[in-house]
Amino acid sequence: MFDKREGEQALDFDPATKAADARVVFIGRIASPWTSRADCPKNMRAARETGQPAALTVEAPYRVGLAGLERVSHVAILTWLHEAPRNLIVQKPRHATEAKGVFALRSPVRPNPVGLHVVRLTGLDVEAGRLALEAIDVLDGTPVIDIKPYFASTDSVPEATDR
Repeated sequence: MFDKREGEQALDFDPATKAADARVVFIGRIASPWTSRADCPKNMRAARETGQPAALTVEAPYRVGLAGLERVSHVAILTWLHEAPRNLIVQKPRHATEAKGVFALRSPVRPNPVGLHVVRLTGLDVEAGRLALEAIDVLDGTPVIDIKPYFASTDSVPEATDR
């Protein structure tokens, strides 16, 4: 599946084999230029820097839920990172000097591979269920769990830091 780096730890089970305790449905899929994990940008900043647009197509039953979304410039998209391993609980990113717990990282490799992407909305066709996106850092075909409007007035945290 993958080679562990020094200091990494795997769970002794695969979370995907545990009994489900939620009924998550996929409401759509991402269309992106990225077809392999090696080519996919590692974060949204890197995705925007590529200049490669993307799109999200919402399944027909959920399209009416897009009404009113035209009033925001950005959306938060929750994705299911379907190709990511789920059993690595301590990881050592390539650029890091030491290993860290999965919950201290933004890695797609996690017990529940949920991705969070704040993206600029460049177009919206509610009838077709299509959201045109400035860019995104996920593979083509990635399932979408949810879409939420991004409100700069309440979602932005200017004093936030990463040490």
